[in-house]
Parts: sequence; C-alpha cells; structure tokens
Amino acid sequence: MKINNRIKICLAFFSVLIVTAATLFSSGCEESFSSQVKGEEHAVLTSAPYVPSPIIRKHPTKVVVDLETKEVTRKLADGVEYTFWTFGGEVPGKFSRVRTGDLVEFHLHNSPTSKMPHNIDLHAVTGPGGGATSSFTAPGHSSTFSFKTMNPGLYVYHCATAPVGLHIANGMYGLILVEPEEGLPPVDREYYVMQSEFYTEGKYGDPGLQLFSQDKAIDENPSYVVFNGSVGSLTGDKSLQAKTGETVRFYIGNGGPNLISSFHVIGEIFDKVYGEGGIIANQNNVQTTIVPAGGSAIVEFKVDVPGTFILVDHSIFRAFNKGAIGMLKVTGKEDLVIYSGKQKEDVYLGSNEKNDDIFSGPIEFSSPEVNTTIVAKQESGSNDLLSLGKIVFTSTCVACHLANGEGIPNVFPPLAKSDYLNKDKNRAIQTVIKGLSGEVTVNGKKYNGVMPPQTLNEKQISAVLTYVYSQWGNSGKTVKEDEVRKVKGSKTIVQK
Repeated sequence: MKINNRIKICLAFFSVLIVTAATLFSSGCEESFSSQVKGEEHAVLTSAPYVPSPIIRKHPTKVVVDLETKEVTRKLADGVEYTFWTFGGEVPGKFSRVRTGDLVEFHLHNSPTSKMPHNIDLHAVTGPGGGATSSFTAPGHSSTFSFKTMNPGLYVYHCATAPVGLHIANGMYGLILVEPEEGLPPVDREYYVMQSEFYTEGKYGDPGLQLFSQDKAIDENPSYVVFNGSVGSLTGDKSLQAKTGETVRFYIGNGGPNLISSFHVIGEIFDKVYGEGGIIANQNNVQTTIVPAGGSAIVEFKVDVPGTFILVDHSIFRAFNKGAIGMLKVTGKEDLVIYSGKQKEDVYLGSNEKNDDIFSGPIEFSSPEVNTTIVAKQESGSNDLLSLGKIVFTSTCVACHLANGEGIPNVFPPLAKSDYLNKDKNRAIQTVIKGLSGEVTVNGKKYNGVMPPQTLNEKQISAVLTYVYSQWGNSGKTVKEDEVRKVKGSKTIVQK
C-alpha cells in the first residue's frame, strides 16, 4: 500500500511538472512572436497601375491599413458611365504591400454616402471568410480586425457581402502583396494590372449611364472586359512606361467575376512567371500565362528594343472588341539585330506551277511608314469630332488604307478622292457597320476583298467618316450620329 501511494504521489508531481513546462513553453512562444513584431507603421496604399516601394525592413511589424468602401459613378468607356462599388474610390482597389510575419490591423470604413453594406475577403488571410465574417460594415460605420501574414504571395481581395457576385461585378476587388522575408529580386519597374468584366444592360459602346445586367452575368457574357477598371485605362497618355535594358515586373490580378484571363504582351516573352501568385518563379520563357478568376500571377521581362508593346487578354475578341487592351511604351536605343523593323515590301503575285514565288518589285510609298499596330485607343473627354475621327482612323483603318488614304494597290482600295466613298454617304456608313465583301469598283479599278464590320459606337462611326470625308480631296461631308442610328435601324441593303 505504501509503495502504491508513493507511485501516485510521483505521478501527480510529474503531471504538475509537465503542465507547468507546457504552459511556460507556450508562453515563451507567444512572447517570442510578440518580440519579433517591432514597431508600427501605416500601410502605403497605391492606385493602379502603381505599387508601393519594396519593403526594406528585416523584421515584421504592426501594419495599420485604412481602406474605405465607396460607391461612385465614373467613366467605363468613351461616352459610357457606370456606378462602381469600390475599395478606395477606384477600380481596381488600392494595392497594399506587407511582409511575411507582419501583424496587420485592418480598418474597413464604409462611406456614409454608400447605399450598401460591404465587407472584405482577403485571400491572404488564414481565418473564417478571409476576414469577411469580421468586417461586415454598414454605411457610415467602420469595422476592425487583425491577422498575421503567414504565407508570402500575391493575393486577391474582394467584397464578399451577399450577393457576392454583384459586389464583385460592380468593381470590388484589388491586390495585396505579402513579400517573403528576403523580399523579391530587385527590378527596374513594377506595375499593377487587374483584369475584370462588366455586365451592362446595353451593348459595348452604348452611351450614357449603364445598369448592371444580372442575366448577362449569369450567362457569363460580359459587355466589357477591361484592364484597371475601364476601356483605355492603359493606353495613350496613360500607357505604362519603360526604357530599353530595364526589367519590368507586372503584378497581375483577375477580379473576374467569371472569366479566366490569357494574359499576353504582344512582342515580348516573359522571362519569369510566378504562377498563380506564388513567390517561386516556376516557368521561364512564357508567351501567355493563365490567370484564373479570383487569382493572380507575377511576370517579369527585360525590354530590349523600343516601341509600343500591347497588353491583351489573348482570348482576342475580348481585347479588340470588349476593351482588354493596354500599352507599354518603351523608349531607348534601337537594336536592329534583335529587331530590324520592316526592311522592304514587294508585290507578291502568287506561285507558279513550279512553286516559285513571283514578285513584281518593290512598292514605293508616298508617305513615311507609320506604326500600324491596331490598338483600341479611346478619345477621353474631347468633343472635337475630327480629333476623335483621326484617333479612330489611326487605330482602326490605317493598317489597310494607310495614313495618306491611298490604300495598297490591287489589295485595299483608296479612301483618297474615292468616288465610291463620296457618292453615297449611307453606303459608307453601312460599310463601316456591317462590313463589305465581294467585288467593288473604286476610281475605275476593281477590288475583291473583305472588310470586316467594325465594333465602333455611333459617335466613333460619325467621327471617323467625317474625318475621312475631310481629308485627301474628299467631299467634306459631315456624318451625324442620327444618320448612323438611322442606317443601323434600317433593314434596307445599300447596293454596292
């Protein structure tokens, strides 16, 4: 009996010792983590296409993030407005940059002018709803929660208030970068590009304030697919910039809500791709990378030659017909070994029976060669019909009809002093709207080709035809939007 009692006393003693040790160990771990988090800073939040500077500190810290949800009406495309629901008043939402191990204190503020409650689901958060369950916020209120950044990577955030699809479709998404402890390799330039879709009651280019279409969203048939929240957000004077010899990094997100992006830069090859937003470069020498809805990717490439490089979703009708297009303008010294540009052009008459190519000699142009890269550039805020017409002509027509309107002999008919064009204004309008195929006679010469229908709104059609009529000895006619609408609504087929 005495032995058994001693055994029981020993077991009880050891039990107390083990519990005490475990408690001390646990307390030590918590204290250890707490001691790693040094200081406090307020997050730098940037608007697309810009990103905050790389993090240079070598320790985790407490990062305070203040982000406001706000509902705003602004431009979706030329002449088109939409009521966006936003993080930070813009689409996409602000870009945030933190470090692995940081303690993020997140303050979500819902503007008093909002009509809807909002919350935030950050894919970087380990916890219920990614923060959504702790951040439901009524208009005129604020919510606060915190989380530890445990996993490095590039993460999407979005609103997850029901109906979730509606909040995302109206523009509520953005990116947060959690840098690894050692940081990412240094590059010369970093940009933030986020693709998304908009589902409007009207068709692409229909003017005025557009409403959300639930039916189109359910059918996954968007009117617009865009970069950084609107058509033309990365074109013209808003183009991204770089210099030859520089390495460029894109942080790419896809807010969806439905489509997968096939991200491609025309004329460049991605040296490195960090697939699906991870921080390990898992592919080299990639032409096009997939970015899923609610996902991301990081791409890097060195620019070797100057020029305008076009960003597209290579589901290509989304680019040239729905708006998913941007520009990277590179300046610097030419390298004619890497890329010569056009060296000459000959007329090709086909092959003979011996399968030899037949050429008739070089073509001489009366005007300098122009860059004929077709881009969907939109006029921003200008009421000058001829200015808009010139932009539309340069981006849509110049590849075939040339900058001087002369066309290409025996291939594309001239617009300069064109009897076909000047004779019938309605026929010209219909040709732009519906396209043209088969044999036509222009200035006494026969042409037999195809002109595809152009995806232009009424203002753009009016502008481009007015511009063409004003140039190169043409009649000087003015094409009005009402005339375009009349031809659009007519079932009469204008004769060739």
